Amino acid sequence: MIKKISFTVALGLASLGALSGQKLLCQEDGNVTEGKKRAEEERATKKTKPRPGPTPGQQRRAASSKCILTGLWKNELGSKMQIQEVNSDGTFSGEYRTAVSLAQRPIQRAPLNGSQHFDEAGQPTFGFTVNWKSFSDSTTVFTGQCFVDENGKEILETMWLLREKAEANDDWGATRVGKDVFTRIKGQNVDESVRSDGAL
Repeated sequence: MIKKISFTVALGLASLGALSGQKLLCQEDGNVTEGKKRAEEERATKKTKPRPGPTPGQQRRAASSKCILTGLWKNELGSKMQIQEVNSDGTFSGEYRTAVSLAQRPIQRAPLNGSQHFDEAGQPTFGFTVNWKSFSDSTTVFTGQCFVDENGKEILETMWLLREKAEANDDWGATRVGKDVFTRIKGQNVDESVRSDGAL
């Protein structure tokens, strides 16, 4: 049961609460309000910690993350190609030894000639032609891009078109298409390779 009290009595109770250090329910807690203000000011003026810079090891990996075509490469079928140093105009030459062939004659090394685009990010596109004249009448054209994965491994992603010799009125199916992924083989001999910048 709620009883009505006079204004004088209410004023007296408020004074008594103030003297005794207690607050009535209708009074605002100044400490709570002040705490909220401080929290808001701290959030507004809080500075985020700067992110640490790359470690020396990370800097070295970043500096050597450019994909370079020069060297010996091997695809998933075991075919190998040796790319000589890329010239200043982007042209290059080399040799290709395929691991698979439908030709009747024994497999021989075949010359390759191509060109790459100079890319500032170090992952250039390129293309080259392989002439199988040493043991076949066919020609293959490769096009692709040189990538560096998150582990620093260089990969050549390529697509190719192989054209076999055919008669003018019977060339249906004379062109085949496929995909090859090449990875680097370390070293410097014909069965091994080395990057032109000296990094294995």
